[in-house]
Amino acid sequence: MKKKLLIWDFDGVVADTEKLWLYNRMITLNEKFGLNWDDKTVRAKLLGMSDKTKREVLDKMGFKTDDAFWEKNKKMDWDLMLSKGFQPTDGIVDIFKIKNIKQCIATGTLKEKMVMKVKVSGIGKWFSFDNVFTADMVERGKPEPDLFLLACEKMGEKPEDAIVVEDSVVGLEAAIRAGCFPVAFVGHALKDDEVYFEQIKKLGVQNIFDNMKDLKAFILSKM
Repeated sequence: MKKKLLIWDFDGVVADTEKLWLYNRMITLNEKFGLNWDDKTVRAKLLGMSDKTKREVLDKMGFKTDDAFWEKNKKMDWDLMLSKGFQPTDGIVDIFKIKNIKQCIATGTLKEKMVMKVKVSGIGKWFSFDNVFTADMVERGKPEPDLFLLACEKMGEKPEDAIVVEDSVVGLEAAIRAGCFPVAFVGHALKDDEVYFEQIKKLGVQNIFDNMKDLKAFILSKM
């Protein structure tokens, strides 16, 4: 069946930014709770989730956070975007230029922050809020399927006709639960994480790419 819609996750896919936000969460959690989490630990526990979902997960683990904690993280993220910025993943713009498939972004980011991400990354030529869908548009975040189902609905395509490109286990799970075709992009922080590969393979994800050139060829083959 030919695919008609390409849905991108942002952090860790469109840009190598997931590690930035997770680093900030690691610092603030270690400070607040006296933890000794490292990059690998915070990735395993919180990767791919919206801050709302992160908060719920942390609460269940016994780490109760308040609004001030998340406001501090928000400010840290904002300062980082403004001071250092970031670029789109190498080769992804060539995929954005493909004309015969609809494209959108479905991200665990809130709209306010996503506005800045679009601006900083320079992808506004291809993505506006007609085809960008954020965590605050749905009740439940990834791994629930709500965001991808919303994206399909708004883009006028059925889930089975959509490819979802994700880097996180929760994002891939959400894509599968939505009935979309899951593709894993592992070109950034997760490319050497053996536990991660085991997890995505357990989900049944078979199409795994570490570069956009090969991903582009795969997408073209599905159109």
